[in-house]
Amino acid sequence: MPNLNQQEAQKRIDELIELLNQYAYQYYVLDEPTVTDYDYDMLYRELESLEKAYPDFIRQDSPTQRVGDQLLSGFNKFRHKVPMYSLNNAFSAEEVANFLDRVIQQLGHQVEFMVECKIDGLAISLTYEGGQFVNGATRGDGTVGEDISQNLRTIKSMPLRLQTPIDLIVRGEAYMPKAVFLELNQGREESGQVPLANPRNAAAGALRQIDPKVTAQRKLNLFLYSAVIGEDFQPSSQAELFEELEKIGLRTNPFRKLCQTKEEVIEFLQQIEQQRQSLDYEIDGAVIKVNRFEDQDRLGFTVKAPRWAIAYKFKAEQAETEVLEVEWTVGRTGVVTPTAVMSPVQLAGTKVQRASLHNVDYIKNLDIRLHDRVILQKAGDIIPEVVSVLVDQRPEDSEPLSIPDHCPVCQSKLVRLDEEVALRCINLACPAQQLAQISHFTSRDAMNIVGIGEKVVGKLLEQELIHDVADLYDLEVADFLKLPQTKEKSAENYYQSIQASKDQDLAKLIFGLGIRHVGAKAARLLADHFMSMDALQAASAEEISQIEGIGPMISHSIRAYMENEESLNLLKRLEAAGLKLSRDKDENQITQESSYWQDKTVVVTGSLSTYTRNEIKDLLSQLGANVTSSVSKQTDLLVVGEKAGSKLTKAQDLGVPVINEAELLEKLNEVDANE
Repeated sequence: MPNLNQQEAQKRIDELIELLNQYAYQYYVLDEPTVTDYDYDMLYRELESLEKAYPDFIRQDSPTQRVGDQLLSGFNKFRHKVPMYSLNNAFSAEEVANFLDRVIQQLGHQVEFMVECKIDGLAISLTYEGGQFVNGATRGDGTVGEDISQNLRTIKSMPLRLQTPIDLIVRGEAYMPKAVFLELNQGREESGQVPLANPRNAAAGALRQIDPKVTAQRKLNLFLYSAVIGEDFQPSSQAELFEELEKIGLRTNPFRKLCQTKEEVIEFLQQIEQQRQSLDYEIDGAVIKVNRFEDQDRLGFTVKAPRWAIAYKFKAEQAETEVLEVEWTVGRTGVVTPTAVMSPVQLAGTKVQRASLHNVDYIKNLDIRLHDRVILQKAGDIIPEVVSVLVDQRPEDSEPLSIPDHCPVCQSKLVRLDEEVALRCINLACPAQQLAQISHFTSRDAMNIVGIGEKVVGKLLEQELIHDVADLYDLEVADFLKLPQTKEKSAENYYQSIQASKDQDLAKLIFGLGIRHVGAKAARLLADHFMSMDALQAASAEEISQIEGIGPMISHSIRAYMENEESLNLLKRLEAAGLKLSRDKDENQITQESSYWQDKTVVVTGSLSTYTRNEIKDLLSQLGANVTSSVSKQTDLLVVGEKAGSKLTKAQDLGVPVINEAELLEKLNEVDANE
């Protein structure tokens, strides 16, 4: 801390309070963070040091004087019966060791420590009375939170009734899985919306939706890790608490360890950090807690945090690189997206050379220019993003980035539709949109036309052999022979792949059409409910939105598609070509008596060589299985591939049956034989 006189110290404290309160408002209230967690933490620690040295200048609105932040309007206030405390932070192994030494010295005996992942989500409190869920709330300021009971009910892993009829208040973290976050942001960019900054903000925004149906579409999950001990619930330690929570049906994170020594704690912290990238949820550190509750009671609390726990925060991995150029690409919905091409750097275990700049406003806010030196990091350790520009290293002759006003492919004038931040090409005949739309239709998750990817589609468009997806079914072997460097064998394979796709399920076709906001899961729900394209076409937006998992945004998008004359003509041409626009009631399903998979709760982990993760989940769901993401006592079967990790360990601990990929294929072959 620099040497400051009284006036300078007061001025700096006031500056830090204003700055940190603004950052906190943007992060917690608006869900639009403007600085990294690490930068915020460093400023916070500077403020703590100054206030400790100059206590007379501590203000009531200082972030050090409260646990949480402001409430949003639109939700009722909820007063916690027992306050929800925040944790003090450690930023190095040395600081963790100091905490451990201090605790051992104060207690005067050997201490066990529970080490857990610090989930980067939204802290929540759930109240059960007689085993029945009665309400749930955010932490808020630690004393008063927001009642978000209806939105929490949409989280399927949260039981509405416990397996034991007890009164209990339990705390934990609601979060958005990484895969869901990627899917959500892809959809937002395609529809011209601002992408969400990270999974934590995505989860917080989902739980603050006024409409619970919107929350349900965000596919949130939760981990629970603490409880208010009462007459009905009296575990004696953190380790026992986890066991008791699991017994009554509450979800905990199995990636934890009860450590006997300081060395064991530090070693497990390193293991968590090493495995961080492979987890399917985002963490920003680890939490170390004294295990025995009797010891916790002896240590007690400060005004804002327990003395028996500390959060070890990971430093966000960043890298400096140079912006070499900015590419503008056109997606299948016409959204024009800028992408920075940079000097390659290693970041969070992978080589990164490209990062989406999202939209024009993003570029202007950061003032990104060609040949700028920039700081790069992975948002939520997933998506590479530019977080800041090193303006002091900018060349003197630097000029603001040129923003296109015409489509980079078809030269049509770009527009901004109402309430969109994205530039959009509205020329339906734009070759870039045609390429993206047809490539999506042929992709594995859609019609799975093997061999006909973006390159082949591009050649077909260049030769003007196709203009839309229906044209694919008019092609003959001779047409493929017109493509450069295409031999007869390849031409025959392309033709046969197209013919084979005519038998794809209705759900694959709905997804392949590329209807705005309709992903693979939504397509399957629509196909399961309506059973035919005619029925879907005749359905009102209200009827469509009644399907669980389908909200107003998707239903209105479907109606817009079905009311478009070009779309209806396309469907007629696809039907005339022999595609299946309906399914029989028993099609793609095995009867309950004959299906091994019917009603089984199945988890898939590790890498499979025969199927992608999405393919096997989709297939098992069609066979009647309930495919989930976490192992519990309710899991009937775990399917393991290479590098199965902690899920395999937990399955073995719980006695859950496990099969490998060879056994999986054998079971699937038995299904084929029974059909």
